[in-house]
Amino acid sequence: MRSLARLGRASRVTSETHVDAEVNLDGSGLCSVSTGYRFLDHMVATLSKHSLVDMKVSASGDLRHHVVEDTAIVLGAALDKALGDRTGIKRFGYALIPMDEALAYAAVDLVRRPKPVIELKTKLDVVEDIPVTEINHFLETLTVSMNATIHVKVMEGADDHHKVEAGFKALAVALRQAVEHDPKTTGTPSTKGTM
Repeated sequence: MRSLARLGRASRVTSETHVDAEVNLDGSGLCSVSTGYRFLDHMVATLSKHSLVDMKVSASGDLRHHVVEDTAIVLGAALDKALGDRTGIKRFGYALIPMDEALAYAAVDLVRRPKPVIELKTKLDVVEDIPVTEINHFLETLTVSMNATIHVKVMEGADDHHKVEAGFKALAVALRQAVEHDPKTTGTPSTKGTM
């Protein structure tokens, strides 16, 4: 029986950015996000909605790259804190998600060995108001800051917006599975006895 809320908060204040994030792993997908970049806000809201993790993210800064990177650092750190010692969770999650003509899959392992593998297969250099390099960097930095192994791969698609959004939706559903409590697991879900 769950007794403690799985909440995480993190902040980062530098000469370049000011970012705050709060998450609730046992939420319902409520999201409040403001980064100054519409497509990044849309992807964070998508991640929240389909993972059912409540997220509150506020970011401002001097340059887009700094804001994107530090938002990923802080959101990942908040998720890491909310996961605590990671006992009693399912640990693994995966999803295959379509969005119109696009199809993406994601796999998540919440082990504390950060490794991002991101393949969005976009054709353009920019999706809406964010360069593709920044989208990749966001997902890679989020993975490392969260201390997880995350694979996100687009398998099919023509529209770059759809490809990226399918990737974020797949990641969200995989994350939703991985953070769930496993009623059959009372300790750390690892043969090592620790993660």
